[in-house]
Amino acid sequence: MMKSSKVMEQRIQKTIDEKSNLLRNIDTNEDLKIIPLESNKNPLVLANKLQIKYNEQAIFKPISFDVNNGDRVAIIGRNGIGKSSILKLVIGEKIQYNGEFKVANDLKISYVSQSTEDLKGNLKTFAGDNIIDESIFKAMLIKMGLSKSDFDTNIQDMSEGQKEKVLIAKSISEQANIYIWDEPLNYVDILTRIQIEDTILNYKPTLIFVEHDETFIQKVATKIINLER
Repeated sequence: MMKSSKVMEQRIQKTIDEKSNLLRNIDTNEDLKIIPLESNKNPLVLANKLQIKYNEQAIFKPISFDVNNGDRVAIIGRNGIGKSSILKLVIGEKIQYNGEFKVANDLKISYVSQSTEDLKGNLKTFAGDNIIDESIFKAMLIKMGLSKSDFDTNIQDMSEGQKEKVLIAKSISEQANIYIWDEPLNYVDILTRIQIEDTILNYKPTLIFVEHDETFIQKVATKIINLER
């Protein structure tokens, strides 16, 4: 029994060591990179007693917050309460609201949508359409686990996890004053999740995001905005 226990202990330790080496590999060899731009303006975003409206009805209690250079703001709340609508308001979509909402002029904004429905074409075409450096974009995708054989695949034929990686790789290939990410961890594997988390902590972009992963939120957010009915 003691021998069996010792063997089991060794197997567990071996598994732990293998996972540690794998994560260390990611840290040293597979780091994603992002080069954020710092604005000379503060705040970048200002909300005072903001309420999103659907059909003229406010859908959450008034909230007030500001976003300054280096802030990483998580927006949380139940499904359908208006989290994505706040992100869309930041990027300039016409959303009905009460209260005061301002975004600084001339900001470069990088946006990751929750939807992948509009993704089409191959990666080369996608990079050209979005005016991003194709080599950097593809390098980020390789680091997130795509292979070169995927490069000629039409994006609409990729898995949902691969499509999400395309959106993340596009965003981190862009230099922006503020990054707006709507559920960036949708469908992605645990190793990519760790890469994204480490990239945010290492490069400290100004970020507003919606995410349901509480551990991720606690690790990367500097501010949390909780929407309540």
